Amino acid sequence: MPALLPPALELSLDLLCCPTCRTRPLRPGHGALRCPAGHSFDIARHGYAGLLTGTRATSGDDAAMARARDRFLSTGSYAPVRDAVAGLAAEAGPEAGPGPGRATVLDVGCGTGYYLAGVLDELPGARGLGLDTSAHALRSAARAHARAAAAAWDVFRPFPLADGVADVVLDVFAPRNPGEFHRVLKPAGRLIVVRPTGRHLAELRGRLPAMVAVDPAKEERLHRTLDPFFGAAATERLEYAAPLAGLDALDLVAMTPSARHVSRADLTGGGPLPDQVTVSVLATAYRPR
Repeated sequence: MPALLPPALELSLDLLCCPTCRTRPLRPGHGALRCPAGHSFDIARHGYAGLLTGTRATSGDDAAMARARDRFLSTGSYAPVRDAVAGLAAEAGPEAGPGPGRATVLDVGCGTGYYLAGVLDELPGARGLGLDTSAHALRSAARAHARAAAAAWDVFRPFPLADGVADVVLDVFAPRNPGEFHRVLKPAGRLIVVRPTGRHLAELRGRLPAMVAVDPAKEERLHRTLDPFFGAAATERLEYAAPLAGLDALDLVAMTPSARHVSRADLTGGGPLPDQVTVSVLATAYRPR
């Protein structure tokens, strides 16, 4: 375990409450965080806080998925998506911009921290905290940016955060918990949700029918679940062709939930994989109601 608290995690301690008893603050000591009631949570040697307690979540990237995600995102193929997220965060209002005070960006289902790092680059005065269930992804997220902390947590449980602490909540290709998003956001904050359209990765889906399809009712379901808590402020549709060189196509499949459904025979049979793919997403900024 690290002898010293990672600087980015130290920046975020005031956001946290105990996952077990909800008391604050969490104090560091001897490679762990402890609440006033004595509950203790390890700080992993990779620099993230292990706040997830009880039954472990079964979803999230395994080691191979996390490595594939790191490799694919490093190609820049999803950089326009990251730029769109960062732009919406920068437009979210004065509390999220690089003005007085320290804005807070929460990335729920942060994966390897790619999108959170992009937002923090756009907001030089901000700090970030990424939550994810995958220890393998969190190892990358904890070092994705100098101002980004990371913690193990399950999006479907009440977040280990105080009320009204976030200026921006990011949900990029991740599950959603609208009630908790609303609780942790400031009244003037923004929720930014990115999700695929039916055209996303169409060339790969055509070649690999076993890939997870985009539910045609996804938008209707999103509206139904968010509407009690949020109203849409702005939506951007982003669609472009991304080239796939070398093993990029394999990594793109391997970093998604489709990795659990596509077999080696699916990948090697039926001809070559496409050398480009359509990236098609919707990015919406929502205001709390």
